[in-house]
Amino acid sequence: ARDEIEVEAQLRIASENNIAILTPVSPDYPALLKEIPDPPAVLFVKGSLKEIDGLAVAIVGTRHASLYGLKQAEMLGASLASAGFTVVSGMARGIDTAAHRGALKRGGRTIAVLASGILAPYPPENKGLAEEIASRGCVVSEAAPTMPPLSGMFPQRNRIISGLTLG
Repeated sequence: ARDEIEVEAQLRIASENNIAILTPVSPDYPALLKEIPDPPAVLFVKGSLKEIDGLAVAIVGTRHASLYGLKQAEMLGASLASAGFTVVSGMARGIDTAAHRGALKRGGRTIAVLASGILAPYPPENKGLAEEIASRGCVVSEAAPTMPPLSGMFPQRNRIISGLTLG
């Protein structure tokens, strides 16, 4: 990775953009995430991870959802947030976006796990959503802050979603 990523530049960029860098030995590294077989060696975080985020549920689904599916995902995200759960998803188009929006509408916490760097959110139309999530929860990624999404990163992202949640 040192041959492909300018590590010092990415560390500077993270610092300039208030992006925390956590490792499994960091006190703020999520305890549940340490329990998966391959926890990320580095986790970039914009916003704040809190102890209450240990009570988290993932909502993920199709990018091509029906209107009914979108409405149900938003209602489920809102209901879980109202019950005190943190809603975790991948901020993808469709169900993921609706779940995040539902949690935010109820004033709840939500965590977006990206398959790109935090400063290169995908899909690009969700950049504003990423900023709102970071202000009321957090956006996390194991990718360097400016890294674009790569197809192989989506399954890796999904393991983080599962590792941050109870179900």
